[in-house]
Amino acid sequence: MINGGEPFFMKSGGSSGVLLVHGFTGLPVELLLLGEYLNRAGFNVLCPRLAGHGTNEQDLMRTTRDDWFNSVLDGYFILRGVCDEIFVIGHSMGGILTLKLSTEQKISKIVTLAAPIFIDDSKGLKNLPPKEFCGNACIVQPRKKLLDVPQAANEVYKKTPLVSVHELLDLIDDVKNLLPKVTTPILIMHGEDDHTAQPRSARYIMDNIGSERKFITTVANSGHLLPLDDNRDFVFAETLNFLRS
Repeated sequence: MINGGEPFFMKSGGSSGVLLVHGFTGLPVELLLLGEYLNRAGFNVLCPRLAGHGTNEQDLMRTTRDDWFNSVLDGYFILRGVCDEIFVIGHSMGGILTLKLSTEQKISKIVTLAAPIFIDDSKGLKNLPPKEFCGNACIVQPRKKLLDVPQAANEVYKKTPLVSVHELLDLIDDVKNLLPKVTTPILIMHGEDDHTAQPRSARYIMDNIGSERKFITTVANSGHLLPLDDNRDFVFAETLNFLRS
């Protein structure tokens, strides 16, 4: 287990719970600061570890989008056992999984943070070989070291299996088709300088989702890692205001 890959649960005295869902190749610790913030506000908070994450690239290679979603379902039902009301917040791919979850389970509100409908061209997906030719191949996944965050948040996978990239893309396609079935109130947040998930992803979700109560917030001078970004205090406050509204 990578340091920071452990799931976490924070109990409060209330009956409302927030399920946090981390992103592709990410770790629960990336949502720790958000979880602590929401816990101080009175919410029970649970962040599970997605299957194949938090260990090594070979484990990720052996999992599918269904495995990732089942990890989210497990977290949902654990939280349902101790909470009367559940909110779900997902970062990046976690936002995509959150949208899918909302079509199957009872959720009061959902928040997506930098959910990717369109991947930035700089990620080189046009050069991705067909899945059947990927084998055990991986690509190097560079990321600058983040400061002023939990140290373990920098312990991410250094390589990404190509077959797992295909699973991510297939998950996005699945959820694009599900968007009209999403009726849960939603806050869609996206950084204007996101160079992983194109910012137009937020508008696509907004325009195609079935929810009557839907809001979109663009975070100025912020990139993809909204829960760890310099403007995270704004992101946290907007999220809390929405949950309480």
